[in-house]
Amino acid sequence: MKLVKVAAATLNQTPFDWENNRSNILKAIKEARRRQVSVLCLPELCICGYGCEDAFLSSSLRSRALRVLDEILPNTEGILVSVGLPVSYNNLLFNAACLVGNGQILGFVAKHYLARSGIHYEPRWFKPWPVGRRVMVQIAGIDYPFGDILFDCKGIRIAFEICEDAWVAERPAGSLSLKGVDIILNPSASHFAFKKNAIRERLVIEGSRAFGVTYIYSNLLGNEAGRAIYDGGAMIASGGKLLAKTPRFSFQPFQLTHATVDVELTRMGQARSAGRHSAPETDLSDSVPVEFRFPKASPELPELQLPGWETSDYLKEEEFFRGVAIGLFDYLRKSRSNGFVVSLSGGADSSAVTCLAALMVHLVSRELGLEEIRSRLPHVSELSRCNNAKELVTSLLTCVYQATRNNS
Repeated sequence: MKLVKVAAATLNQTPFDWENNRSNILKAIKEARRRQVSVLCLPELCICGYGCEDAFLSSSLRSRALRVLDEILPNTEGILVSVGLPVSYNNLLFNAACLVGNGQILGFVAKHYLARSGIHYEPRWFKPWPVGRRVMVQIAGIDYPFGDILFDCKGIRIAFEICEDAWVAERPAGSLSLKGVDIILNPSASHFAFKKNAIRERLVIEGSRAFGVTYIYSNLLGNEAGRAIYDGGAMIASGGKLLAKTPRFSFQPFQLTHATVDVELTRMGQARSAGRHSAPETDLSDSVPVEFRFPKASPELPELQLPGWETSDYLKEEEFFRGVAIGLFDYLRKSRSNGFVVSLSGGADSSAVTCLAALMVHLVSRELGLEEIRSRLPHVSELSRCNNAKELVTSLLTCVYQATRNNS
């Protein structure tokens, strides 16, 4: 057996909130190190936030993201961490994942396939990186590998699919498996939609089975900037089995899950695969050697425990309620609002909105507790006088009655 402890995390980030974003990243790394994790995957563009829109084109944003990356490095001794940020090369901008470890930048992988449907318009800011192209990018006077690369860490090979890369027909994992990759990291920013979580699970589980790898998927969490809600749900699968997953729609600033995987076992899966070509890929010029020694890990039984609502007959209704709740709570704290005002007409719509706002408070109270809510909403001074969820609702929700024949 060749055992490696790996982890995936979800982060509740905010565009341009550098302090918050860095803090969440460092907390996740600290927790991973506490659990003796060797490889940690964090979400797509987690340093700056996914929703920066046209500000991505600003050189000051990219410079600040690199400074934050530099501030993260000292916290990566003894662990490999993937972080996301925009990187410029030849005056073109690319959505990149940076692998760091032992206090050093090891290289940057650029996204091949850009999300361009629904709420996504990545081609407005980023360029797709050509498959098979590898260059050196200079940052602070130092050259680093950049592009379509993988990392050879003392014989254990780590590579990337970045979010949309896994959703296309010719996903990079196919060619990566021919190069003997052991672990694929997928840093994502996949927004919530009904039934979408089941598709993500299939991509992760089947990806690990079909390509004979350990697949580590991370995602954003929460209402990032008012435009989209991210449900989290970081996952780890190996050899076609889901080993670990974080709870979705959490109100925590981050969630982390880990698993101990057997690299030799996934290599046996690659050897048995009928889809593998008889002649393996011999061009490994894209392989970046990394001086990283994996510590000895002990076998662990996976503890995959999902909340009961995930298997409920009313899953769609549960997702709707929890999505609205996390959206309302994050919008409240990130916009520093003092609460919600609802105009009651006596109809179903305003009644439903009122109930959803009140139920949000009860759900947050159940997960975080009163003291944590106060610390997350320090600008709402009235909360210091609240002793239970009902009093929180009274402080945060104001109803204005309209005079109609249904509502005197």
